[in-house]
Amino acid sequence: MKRELHRTWPTGLFILVMMIMPAWVGPAAAETGVTDKEIRIGQWGPQTGPAALWGAVARGTDCYFKMLNDEGGINGRHLKLFLRDDGYQPPRTKAAVKELVDQVGVFAFVGGVGTACGMAVKGFLAENKIPWIGPSTGSIHWTSPPSKYLFALYPKYVDEAGILTHYAVETMKKNKLAFFYQNDDYGKEGLKGVKAQLKKYNLDLLAEVPVDVMDTDLSSHCLKLKESGADTVILWVLPKHAAMMLGASAKLAYKPQFMSSSTLSDAPMMNQLTKGLWTGVIFTNFGLPPSSKNPLMVKYHAAQQKYAPNERWGVFFYAGFLFAEPLVEAIKKCGRDVTRENLITKLETLNKFEGISGPITFSPTQRQGLRSVFLGKCLPDSQVDVLSGWITSEMPL
Repeated sequence: MKRELHRTWPTGLFILVMMIMPAWVGPAAAETGVTDKEIRIGQWGPQTGPAALWGAVARGTDCYFKMLNDEGGINGRHLKLFLRDDGYQPPRTKAAVKELVDQVGVFAFVGGVGTACGMAVKGFLAENKIPWIGPSTGSIHWTSPPSKYLFALYPKYVDEAGILTHYAVETMKKNKLAFFYQNDDYGKEGLKGVKAQLKKYNLDLLAEVPVDVMDTDLSSHCLKLKESGADTVILWVLPKHAAMMLGASAKLAYKPQFMSSSTLSDAPMMNQLTKGLWTGVIFTNFGLPPSSKNPLMVKYHAAQQKYAPNERWGVFFYAGFLFAEPLVEAIKKCGRDVTRENLITKLETLNKFEGISGPITFSPTQRQGLRSVFLGKCLPDSQVDVLSGWITSEMPL
């Protein structure tokens, strides 16, 4: 008869095994989206739909990451971008972000075009304690109230609008202003900035004309602006609506000084889109001009030619680099200890950090990193005539 083998252990040996067993199991679980070789970053952007021209931002970030990865990555890890097309539709943004969080398991988000799209996921990202760096929109909602996990870069629309208005009144001596804006948070925040600045001069807008995203005929909008008597019109709209407005203005022989936010600062693209009508338009910009000889701009342009030769070197494309620069800098400062909490700590130490924008400063109490823009004007050859140095907003944070 065969003897059974009983798996009985001496009590002392059992206790010893239980004491050392955690060492056998392996290291503690790593941070979500981070492995020994990879850091997963998410981004959404309108690759299709009415704001598709702004989709170049995300493709710029992808190019930036490819360049960094070919240089060896960051402290031995490569950056992997997961891009989703939301078509500039908030419901699609929500679905894409949920998928990237729940299924892909991204470490953080960078960029993300659209105020309404960003607002659709802001709460979800905060609840899940996922860092979001550099929303591609200047909404005041990113910093009012401030959120621990959200670091805004894009100058606030109220800041840009105030700077434009100051320039129109103080430098150009204009006092008959009108405002043409997208009828949502994006446009309304620009309107708020213009009004706040005009109040300092005891001036009012002669006309406030809203447009909805899906509007396709702007004849009546343009007529309202013309009948107001405004000699300066500030645009806060999509590229397609800016082009339509200048076309309608030309038909009505209405020739005000057009000005715009940085959302329309890609002079070559806008001049092509308007068939030359963008010449003379004055705009703000938070990134260096395309022809800048700044060493980083030269390096990034070379990266575009190598990794994305079919892309056009323009403001929207290299904005994808700009929005990701502070994220990359903070990850570098983390060393090999890349966790969400450490990333936040390192972001809060950035003080007058300079990439291809004006100086960027974050702190434990400051989440609006960039507040400076310069003014430019579109020339007939679509180049940018730089009208000022960096101008920092005087609006309260």
